[in-house]
Amino acid sequence: MRRASSSVLRHLNRHGTDCRVLSRDFVSDIPPAPIKGEQPSPHLKSCKAAHGLLFLKNKTHEFRHNPSRNLDTLVENSPHLSSRQRKIKQKSEIEEAFESAKTTDEILKAFQDMESAFDEKDLGLACLKVGLKLDQEGEDPEKALAFGNRALKVLESDGKASLPVAMTLHLMGSASYCLKRFNDSLGYLNRANRQLAKLEEDGVNADDIRPVLHAVQLELANTKTAMGRREEALVNLRRSLELKEKALEPESRELGSANRDLAEAYVAVLNFKEALPFCLKAIEIHKAQLGNNSVEVAHDRRLLGVIYSGLEEHETALEQNELSKKVLKNWGLHSDLLRAEIDAANMQIALGRYDEAVDTLKNIVQQTDKDSETRALVFVSMAKALCNQEKFADSKRCLEISCGILDKKELDSSTVVAEAYMEISMLYETMNEFETAISLLKRCQAILEKLPQEQHSEGSVSARIGWLLLLTGKVPQAIPYLENASERLQESFGPKHFGVGYIYNNLGAAYLELDRPQSAAQMFAVAKDIMDVSLGPHHTDSIEACQNLSKAYGAMGSYPLAMEFQQRVIDAWESHGPSANDDLREAHRLLEQLKKKARGSSSNEDPTKALPLPQSSERSSIRSSRPAVLTDKK
Repeated sequence: MRRASSSVLRHLNRHGTDCRVLSRDFVSDIPPAPIKGEQPSPHLKSCKAAHGLLFLKNKTHEFRHNPSRNLDTLVENSPHLSSRQRKIKQKSEIEEAFESAKTTDEILKAFQDMESAFDEKDLGLACLKVGLKLDQEGEDPEKALAFGNRALKVLESDGKASLPVAMTLHLMGSASYCLKRFNDSLGYLNRANRQLAKLEEDGVNADDIRPVLHAVQLELANTKTAMGRREEALVNLRRSLELKEKALEPESRELGSANRDLAEAYVAVLNFKEALPFCLKAIEIHKAQLGNNSVEVAHDRRLLGVIYSGLEEHETALEQNELSKKVLKNWGLHSDLLRAEIDAANMQIALGRYDEAVDTLKNIVQQTDKDSETRALVFVSMAKALCNQEKFADSKRCLEISCGILDKKELDSSTVVAEAYMEISMLYETMNEFETAISLLKRCQAILEKLPQEQHSEGSVSARIGWLLLLTGKVPQAIPYLENASERLQESFGPKHFGVGYIYNNLGAAYLELDRPQSAAQMFAVAKDIMDVSLGPHHTDSIEACQNLSKAYGAMGSYPLAMEFQQRVIDAWESHGPSANDDLREAHRLLEQLKKKARGSSSNEDPTKALPLPQSSERSSIRSSRPAVLTDKK
């Protein structure tokens, strides 16, 4: 974020001659004379007063290079200067001091002098420069926002789109972000985006707009991520990369870092397929610029290992991890090396090489501090390996050690601790310790509730609590957690992400358990609709959603509809071939059962059409929650 503010400030400074903040009293009767070698910007127009001042500066410059004239006699010591001319000269000196100020203190001091000499209506660009400098430093966002407000009142007074107005709105968005006023930030940044789009439509030079547009897109990505709207943030982050690609050389190091940032953002939403090409591009650029044994390439390879793990290509992931570790070791980056070794152990676990993973982790433990986060994470991974070997007592001891460390880190490392609690809870769940798993998830949720940027994780945790409560028969308690999950995730991943189907499927299971088949059918219908779109109608989970919908209609006594959806289940399983023979036989059995029930019931009791979907907007995804698949109650 700070980089974005710096780029806007540099852009403003590059146009400083044409953006000068001058009093309207500086109108000169003498025609303007341009400074040699300096071209005026077509967007940041100087006022007529600026041309007058530029003329004076230009003539002064000529005097200094003409030995036949004496600058002191002509300008500074002339007894014939009128009061108007002295005022012009004084304001010129104040403005020059402001233009040349570099540090924050110098800029603020120079601005105070300007306030005493200039009208508020002439201080718009000066306020913008001060605000951008304060935002760049990041120490007083409230003051930066105040200067942004002052600048905006002046600069947008004519109601026309302009680059300075867009810069000011970006400044206000950035300052609001620092103050955690994310809705305000989003509003300012969207306005800035619209201003820049209008300038593009008006034919303004793209090279002048691009730096500001990049800063706005990057800030939009930051703000949306902070609000938990990560899928939307990815759109802005990708746009910012496209703008960089137009402005930078193809092999620029900065472009390499931008590709890696985008890959990491895709990994954060578990979209490993989209992350892969950007990570590979980052490696390509960094190798060309820095060599194969550079730290940047090592970091790229570590991320690539995580991506390949997510794609379940664990051998390839381990190869990239090994290459990364060699470089990190050569450069003496101990903490990075330890994290890479933990990654390697988790890859070994994924490959079923449990003893090897335990040996790796025992070696890492010896290199960690007693109460460090790294040590806690090592014990979580060790517990995972032991759990897979069904050494549950040893696994629980490792988890107890890890929790003992993490308990002390909740305030200092909230996100790390919350993620660890999620993983620990899943291990307890694997060992059928459901109460402990739920307790840890609730602690995790309490941490995440205080972190707006982790809204998606909070929704995921809420969904998992709901599922575990459903699994343990606490159905009424489960429903609020599942509904909360759908609310939290609505804006994070979009309405058609496959995970939201799991949430609705679980809600349907809960309502059916409570003998509310009509509500259950509505939930299952939403789940099926989402899964058909996101996974395809022949995906196993989509078929299960259709199966559940058939059962819900059967429970309502709507046998024609139940048989219709059951036939869809049969058709879908048939497309899987011999591997789905068992599922196909079961689907045929359920269809015959429905036919028998239909023959024994009155046909006029059956609804003639499917229930409509709920009017509320569909919810979004969870990081790791399995659907509750209903079993037939005989």
